[in-house]
Amino acid sequence: MRNGGCCPKLDPLPGEEESAVRTSHWRKELERRRDSVERETDGSNMKTATRKKDGEKEVRAMAPLAPQLCSRLAQKAMMRSSVTKSMASRDRVRFNVGGQLFETTSTTLANAGRDSMLGALLDDSWNPGQPEYFLDRNPACFSVLLDLLRTGALHIPANVPQKLLYREALYYGLLDHVRNAKWGPFDGNRLRLADSVPGRAPGDGTAIRAAPDGGCCVAHGSVVHVYNWMLEERRPISLDYQQVNDVGYIDADSIVITARERLGRAEGGMAVFSAATGELQHRFRVEHGQQPKSFTAGALSLAGPDDNRIFSSCKGRLNEYGIGMWDLNTGQQGDFFYELPGCSLGDADILQWLPSKNCLMVATLFPRTDNCFIGLLDFRAKTIPWSWSDAGIVVTLEDKRVLHAIAMEDGHSICVINQYEDLGFIDLRAGTGTNSAGTGVRWSSRSKLMNRKVPFEESCYPKLATHNGQLFSCMNDSISVFSGSEHVLTSTLSRSYGGSICDFSIGGDRLFALHNEDNVFDVWETSPSPII
Repeated sequence: MRNGGCCPKLDPLPGEEESAVRTSHWRKELERRRDSVERETDGSNMKTATRKKDGEKEVRAMAPLAPQLCSRLAQKAMMRSSVTKSMASRDRVRFNVGGQLFETTSTTLANAGRDSMLGALLDDSWNPGQPEYFLDRNPACFSVLLDLLRTGALHIPANVPQKLLYREALYYGLLDHVRNAKWGPFDGNRLRLADSVPGRAPGDGTAIRAAPDGGCCVAHGSVVHVYNWMLEERRPISLDYQQVNDVGYIDADSIVITARERLGRAEGGMAVFSAATGELQHRFRVEHGQQPKSFTAGALSLAGPDDNRIFSSCKGRLNEYGIGMWDLNTGQQGDFFYELPGCSLGDADILQWLPSKNCLMVATLFPRTDNCFIGLLDFRAKTIPWSWSDAGIVVTLEDKRVLHAIAMEDGHSICVINQYEDLGFIDLRAGTGTNSAGTGVRWSSRSKLMNRKVPFEESCYPKLATHNGQLFSCMNDSISVFSGSEHVLTSTLSRSYGGSICDFSIGGDRLFALHNEDNVFDVWETSPSPII
């Protein structure tokens, strides 16, 4: 409404008065908080100024000590640098070998082992301040050995003779490293011909045996030729014209030999000789009724690495026929198993200890006897709990004759081989007795597949061996390798000269084959595994 031409007073809109009150309240609250912030800021500035003044006073008070603090810091830095340089100097080693410089690290030298000459440099008494070591040795061989320590692989250049490298490795104490790297773990399917060593003795070889360290020995007549793992011939063992019947390794340092008794002299029997010097170490004796007897010792068998017994077939002048057992710790006779009717133990061709049966397998084979006999001897009960014979089965020369036998590693069966190179298996879990077990051979048909014929010229009898689950057989001039539970033919080892193989042996991750005609033995090795 209009009132006398003056502006009328308007009433506030609904809610406007309440909003104005809230706005006034917020304005006052903001002003209060601003004043509070300004007061706090003024107080903080005052405190900061105070702390700044106190800090300046401390700096002025510590100013005289500044040179000393700087000197201490510099000393610590120099010490850290010195320690770092000392550690680097100690880790790096320099050699002057025959005028050629080599640089390596203490980590590489540690691979040589503490017992080696190079490993001895890491001893506490070693002076790390020495700039380099001078060695008046062959630098080419040192380079090969240093690379062996770095990589674990052995690479021999064509211009480095192996015998020279072995000599240098012996000087540095690395001969075991070289041997372990030269060939790999034994595998019959990956063997390669590594070397052929001509013999020096006239006539045919009697036996060849592998040493645990990769060496071997060869028996010729009354002499045993011994070779180390580098195939260097050591001093031979001579028995003064006594015929060697069998030979074996007790360990890498000791060789046991069985020999024929000499007429008119109470000699023969069995003795242990040093593999390094050929010297007699111990002579085993047989006693009957507490009286020592002269005897001829034949086939040998060691009970095993964890068993200190040794067995040998024995033939005396009277009734001392059987199998003797001796203790390797005392060297004394521990037991004697006398022959029983129907089993010729004194003429046994093969002895083999079966740990799973706790019995000794004895095999007397053709042509030593007319009939083959295989039995298990229990020395505790003095009984033969199991036996097999071909008596009454073999009639003519064309019939299959067992010429060699070996117990399989599982201890459940015995593998045999005949003149046709047929493999046969006799189950030890089958019935016992010569009459009932005589027909228990399960022959394979391998001879028909190979189409082999009996040679008209003189040849060596076949031999068998087992190693790491594989079966090996040799006949004429080759060695066959069988693998798997079904004994499948997987490899054949042969060479073009040397004649028939009269014996072979496996040990030290090597296979040694002794040839009949050229008086030579072959060395077969497994190539080292490839790096990639």
